[in-house]
Amino acid sequence: MTDSQHLLAEYARNGSDAAFRELATRYVDLVYSTALRLVEGDTHRAEDVTQTVFVDLSHKARTLPPDVRLGGWLHRDTCLVAGHTLRGERRRQSRERQAAEMNALQNHSQADFSQVAPLLDEAINELGEADRTAILLRFFEQQDFRAVGQALGSNEDAARMRVTRALEKLKEFLKRRGVTTTAASLGVVLAANAVQAAPVGLAVTISTAAALAGATATIATQAAMNWINIKSVSTIVAAAIVAATGTHLVQHREATRLRDENQNLIAERVRLTNERDAILSATAANKDEIERLQKNQTELLRLRGEVGLLRRQLKSQNGQAAQQPVHASRARLAPSAFVSKDQLTNAGFATPEAALQTFMHGMVSGNLDQVVSAFSSSAQDPADLINDPEKRREFEKASHEAASSFQGQQILAKKVVSDYRVDLEVLIYSEGKFPDATIQRMVKEGNEWKCAGSYGVSQSSTNDDQIQLFAPSVSQ
Repeated sequence: MTDSQHLLAEYARNGSDAAFRELATRYVDLVYSTALRLVEGDTHRAEDVTQTVFVDLSHKARTLPPDVRLGGWLHRDTCLVAGHTLRGERRRQSRERQAAEMNALQNHSQADFSQVAPLLDEAINELGEADRTAILLRFFEQQDFRAVGQALGSNEDAARMRVTRALEKLKEFLKRRGVTTTAASLGVVLAANAVQAAPVGLAVTISTAAALAGATATIATQAAMNWINIKSVSTIVAAAIVAATGTHLVQHREATRLRDENQNLIAERVRLTNERDAILSATAANKDEIERLQKNQTELLRLRGEVGLLRRQLKSQNGQAAQQPVHASRARLAPSAFVSKDQLTNAGFATPEAALQTFMHGMVSGNLDQVVSAFSSSAQDPADLINDPEKRREFEKASHEAASSFQGQQILAKKVVSDYRVDLEVLIYSEGKFPDATIQRMVKEGNEWKCAGSYGVSQSSTNDDQIQLFAPSVSQ
């Protein structure tokens, strides 16, 4: 980063008057000379253009890129400002001057700067970015070829070649406008005349005006420009009062605008908060409704299963009523409560109901040892189930299915066949399916009840040949 770029960055960051004054001192000659050429030697208009350019710099300093070539930017802005100021008159005078110069410069081998000056800035603006930067650095900022090369990201020889090619392009442009010269003579003329000294004190005046313009809005800026051109002390004081008044008015309007925006934002935040609360309330109500419907659906499935089972039992009882009486020891008991999957526990083996719950808990949780301990010795050899890889895989598959789809169970009836045998009529609830009704045979071994097998409710519990046990090795 060059020293000028450091100064520009300091002004953009801190608003340093000293940094801006130094920049104005460095580049005022470049800007004034360019403006003086563009306004055709009118010194008053050249000063006005120079002031406007530096005011533009004070406004735009914070938006310029860090690697900006300040000389090139000032030259381009000077051209734009001067062109805007004198566009109509400039075109007419340029055509008249070009016609006269084309006749006067015929057959001359060297360029006279007074003849080249009206076309020089237009010719420079026709160059590409790299060529224009090289010309401005070499002849307008009066840098040596090493500095030009560093600025362009090359070396001294490459910079020399770049400047030579740019002079050739300027020569061709001037030739098309009727000015005949050579690249070498054009370089000599530019080195001697491209930059002229600005009036004494203009840089200080510009720095003061730019600092005041950067601190105020449009009214304050106009007051600052008036202050630059007024010489008497009394007028300077009046301009300062106008600038202060303008600043106060601008600050008052800005404060009013910010206050209105703040009130609008507060109202918008209240509205959005109310909408959010309404959405959250509706979401909570919808969630409660969904949970209620899910519970109703589960209850409906359970009731449907009970109705179907009771219908089948009633039909079976009506068919058997004339054949045999119901033995007291085989009377059915009242249905038990529904036990969900989350309510299953390892209930032990003290009762048939507890043993069945222990078995189902082992299936859902994938506890093979618990499942094996719930089997009757007549229904399954524990070592056979534990050690047989195929049977272990079958158990793992059945356990996974039970864990993913099982929802709960309900013991509908209990038939006491003997002191050592009980049949439990059970409804098994699975997700997305109709309840499955089975009869689970429980046998007593010592002081513990174990699972001996299961079969469908459509079969008679007195027909031992129809029993479907959990494993193939069964002893009746």
